[in-house]
Amino acid sequence: MFFLWKIRSCFAIASLLCLLPFGALAEQPTIQATLTFAPKVPPPISRSTQARVVVDFEANEFTGELTHGEQYTYWGFNQSVPGPMIRVRQNDTVEFHLKNHKDNRFPHNIDLHAVNGPGGGAAVNLVIPGKKSIFSFKVLNPGLYIYHCASPVPNIPAHIANGMYGMILVEPEQGLPKVDREFYVLQSEFFTQPSTQPDLLELSMEKGLAEHPDYVVFNGKDGALTGDGALKAVAGETVRMFFGNIGPNSISSFHIIGEIFDTVYIEGSLKGAVNHNVQTTVVPSAGSTIVEFIVDVPGDYLLVDHSIFRVAKGAVGFLSVTGKEKPDIFKSIQK
Repeated sequence: MFFLWKIRSCFAIASLLCLLPFGALAEQPTIQATLTFAPKVPPPISRSTQARVVVDFEANEFTGELTHGEQYTYWGFNQSVPGPMIRVRQNDTVEFHLKNHKDNRFPHNIDLHAVNGPGGGAAVNLVIPGKKSIFSFKVLNPGLYIYHCASPVPNIPAHIANGMYGMILVEPEQGLPKVDREFYVLQSEFFTQPSTQPDLLELSMEKGLAEHPDYVVFNGKDGALTGDGALKAVAGETVRMFFGNIGPNSISSFHIIGEIFDTVYIEGSLKGAVNHNVQTTVVPSAGSTIVEFIVDVPGDYLLVDHSIFRVAKGAVGFLSVTGKEKPDIFKSIQK
């Protein structure tokens, strides 16, 4: 009788264990996030299970080139504007480590629009110079999301306008369709005035309040996507662009001259509305979009904000496409 009771007890325990969520039996594996700087994108996620993803950021206040011959007093993450791109999978748990460099003057934090929680995390991660904060969150909703600093000292707009922003991609559990090229492009405005140092610009709050930017740029500076920085592809390839607009004030009318977006994930949602055959897509301040298209013929294609006077302020870049001509699609006819 004791032997039969023991067998039944084992079966009962096994049945109960089967009813428990997997996470109760085994902890999620912990991995280090692969972070990339614009226009590079982290590689697609190949795993099919959830993970605990550790993300390491540092807030920096530094000097960098905004336009030819002019430096700017940037604030950014990981010594970059925009900050690194993060790529995770739906239902992952992110463990976010934020350091504030000891030489900084101001407290910093981070508000990730992918977070379901107070302040997008900013309510629990404000950190003074020389210190570090850690918090975690589960990514519930697939999509492309903006992140930015939301420190109230001296004020939130100053942190955003000075360069403390970037994007986080939450892939759906089934992943995204395979493409040949992926790019990370983020539009932003800069409101400048001379500082006390020669050839060094700093933020003008007055211009910001008046919503009169001196520069509207892609990837943090004038000319970032021109010359050696131009995006590159080969005719016949499928291109996916993760495009964001931090503002901090204006809406972007994103357009590529000579291309039509085959697929647009509206407002960066990956389980929402999808549009096709789109010429120009509207991206709100602190919003995003994902566009996909095939580059059919070689040539130089201009990325612009089609609020077209902004091109003169820097909102222009190049996608340089090489490869075989296709005269059945496009050709010049001499008369």
